[in-house]
Amino acid sequence: MQFGKDMVLRLLIVDDSVEAAEAIVSALRNSGIAVRPTRPESEQELSALILQHPPDLVLAARNSRHVSLAKLMQAVDASGKDLPVLVMMEAVDETALLGIMEIGARGIVLRSNIAHLQHRIRSEWADLEARRSLRKLEAQVRETERRCDALIDSSRDPIAYIHEGMHIRANAAYLEMFGFESFEDIEGMSLLDLVAPGQVDGFKQLLKQLSKGEAPPPSYETQARTLDGNAFPAVMEFTPATYESEHCLQVVLRRQEIDPELAREVEALRQRDQVTGLLNRATFLRQLEDAVADAAQGQAHHGLLLVEPDHYNQLLQEIGLDQADQLVAACGQRLREAIGPDDIAARFSEHQFAVLTLRSDHQHTSALADRLRAAFFERVLETDHLALSATASVGGVQIGEKIASVTAVLGKASQCLQSAIDIGGNRSELFDPGAADRAEEERIAAWVARIRDALDADRFVMNYQPLINLHGEPIEMYEAYLRMQTVGPDDGGELVQPLSFLQIAEEHGLLWEIDRWVVAKAIQVIGERMRQGKRTALLVKITQASLQDESLLEHIVEKLAKHGADGKLLVLQLPESKVFTNLRAAQEFQSRVYHYGVRVGLEQFGAGLNSFQLLNHFDAAFLKIDRGYMEDLTTNPDHQQRIREIAEKARELGRQTIAEFVQDAASMSLLFAAGIDYAQGHFLAAAGPDMDYDFQ
Repeated sequence: MQFGKDMVLRLLIVDDSVEAAEAIVSALRNSGIAVRPTRPESEQELSALILQHPPDLVLAARNSRHVSLAKLMQAVDASGKDLPVLVMMEAVDETALLGIMEIGARGIVLRSNIAHLQHRIRSEWADLEARRSLRKLEAQVRETERRCDALIDSSRDPIAYIHEGMHIRANAAYLEMFGFESFEDIEGMSLLDLVAPGQVDGFKQLLKQLSKGEAPPPSYETQARTLDGNAFPAVMEFTPATYESEHCLQVVLRRQEIDPELAREVEALRQRDQVTGLLNRATFLRQLEDAVADAAQGQAHHGLLLVEPDHYNQLLQEIGLDQADQLVAACGQRLREAIGPDDIAARFSEHQFAVLTLRSDHQHTSALADRLRAAFFERVLETDHLALSATASVGGVQIGEKIASVTAVLGKASQCLQSAIDIGGNRSELFDPGAADRAEEERIAAWVARIRDALDADRFVMNYQPLINLHGEPIEMYEAYLRMQTVGPDDGGELVQPLSFLQIAEEHGLLWEIDRWVVAKAIQVIGERMRQGKRTALLVKITQASLQDESLLEHIVEKLAKHGADGKLLVLQLPESKVFTNLRAAQEFQSRVYHYGVRVGLEQFGAGLNSFQLLNHFDAAFLKIDRGYMEDLTTNPDHQQRIREIAEKARELGRQTIAEFVQDAASMSLLFAAGIDYAQGHFLAAAGPDMDYDFQ
C-alpha cells in the first residue's frame, strides 16, 4: 500500500501527555504519513469523536487516566465500526500482552521505539484498507451475482448449475428444452437422468473425473433425453462456478443439429472478424485476459499493441464509404504480414487493430511496434480499385506484474495510441512500468544536478510578498520566497517553485546548502535596503537541516558584518512540527541567533494537537497560522472560531500573528475582527521580484 499526501490517516490518540501525542504525530509526518490527529480529553469527548469524526486508527496509552483503556474498548465496541486499536507500552511482558489481546486490541507498539510505532501503524492501516477493499469487492460481487442471475434467467441458452451431479439451479430455457414446467420438477435430479441410456456409462466417467477436480473439457457431445423420453444430439459446455457460496459446475446445453466438423467450423467463424479474417474483439479480450493473469503471477511479460491508420476519415473520403470494408481488409492484411507467427492479431474496433505478442520483453515489443508502423509507411495500401499511401500510429503496453489489470493495460495502450496520433501520427509509443521506474531515477538524478548547478552558479532567486499590518503603524515587512532558475538569468530561465525540488534536495543532503544561500541573500537585501535609508524586515524559511548545522550561526554573523545589516530585521521561520520534533536543537539555535538580534518564528502554526503548549518551551517571535484555516475561512465557522482562539491566546502571550493566503475582502474583515496582526496573500499583493509595495 502506498502512503502519501493523497491519503490522510485519521488518527485518534488517547494519551494524557499532549507533548507525547504531538511527538507521535510529528514522527509519522516525518516518515511520509499524512496525519489528521484528534485527542479526546474525556470519555464523553471520546464517544463524540468516534461517532461524529470516525478515525481510521486508535493509538492508546495503556495507563491513560483521562480515558481508560477499558472505556476506550467499550466505546469502540459500541460504535460497531472496524476501528483497530493499538496499545502503547514502554515494554512488553507476557501478562500485559495476553490482557491486551483479551480486550480486543489489534496489538501493541513500543512507545520509545519510533521505527516500531511507524511500522505497526503502516501495517494496521494497510490491513484496514485491505478489509475495506474486500468489503467493497464483496458488495460488488453480490451485485454482480444478482445481475448474473438476472442475465441467466433471461438467457436463451439453456443453463444449469450442477453440484455432485445434481441440479441446484436451471433457467427457463433449460427447463423448456427438457419439458419441465418449473425448477421444482428438476431440483435435486441427477444430470444422468437427462442423458440417453446408451450414453450413461461414458457420462458417468466424465462426472467421476470432474468430481476428482480434473479440468472439464471445453465441450462434450452426447445424446440428451427429454422428460417424455425423446433423445436429441446435444453439446454440453462445462465451466467451474460458484452458486450461493458453493462450488459447482455451470452447464450450457445446446441442441446439436449439425455434424461435429461443421460445428467446429462454425465456432471458428464465430471467433473471427468477417472482413479481415483476424480475431474479433471478444475472442481477443479472452486471450488478453489470460496473458494479464499470467503476468500477474509473475510468470512472464507480454506486449499489447493498438494500431490505427492515420487520418482514417480522409482515407474514406478518397475511396468512398462503399469501399470502407476493403480499406479495413487491406489494413488487416498489412498487419498480418508484419507480425510474427506466434503473435495474436485482432480487429479491435471499426478501424483499430490489436496485437498481443506473448513472452515479449520491452525490446521485442518496441521492435514489433516499429515494424508495424514501418509496414504502413513503406508500402501503399491496395484495394480492388485503388492504391493508397497511408501511415499508422501504434500505442502499446509492456504487460507485467506492475500493470496486471486488463482495464489498466487497455487504458495505457489507448493513451499511448492517442498521444502518437495527437503528435501527428506515423509514430509508436510504448508504456513500460519498468521503464517508468528507470525514468524516475533519471529524473531525480537530473534534479540533483540542477540543484547543485543552481548552488554553484548562483541560480537561485528570491520573490517578495508584503505583510500588511492590520493594526497600528505600517511597518515595511516582506516574506522572501525561494525560486530556482533552470538556466542563467541572461537566457530567460524558467523559475521553478520549491515544492518541485526541496524534497529531492532533502533526500540528497542539500537542504543545509540551500538554507545558507537563502539566509545570505536575505541579509544582503536587508543591508542594501538599509543603505537606501529603508528598514525592511524580511521573513525567510529555513529547514530542520539547519538546526543541526552549527556553522550556520557563523555564516549569519559573517554576512551581517559584511553587508552592515541589522539582525533585528531578519526573521527565520521554522514549521511548528519540525520544532516539536527537534525541540532541543531549535531552542539552542534560537538562543544563539538571538544574541545577534535575529528572531525565529513558527509557520504552519495550529496544525498540531496543542500548538500553544509548544510556546511554553519555545519563544517564537511570530506565529504564522497554518494556511489550511484560510482556504474556506468565510464559509467555515470552525475555522473562524479557531482563528479567533489563536489570536486571543497569542495576545495574552505577547506574540504577533500572521495570516497568509488571504484571497478576498471577506477574509480580511474576519481577520481584522479577530485581531490578527499581519495579513498577506494575492488579494493584497502577489509575490514578485521587486519590493515596491506602498505601506503608507
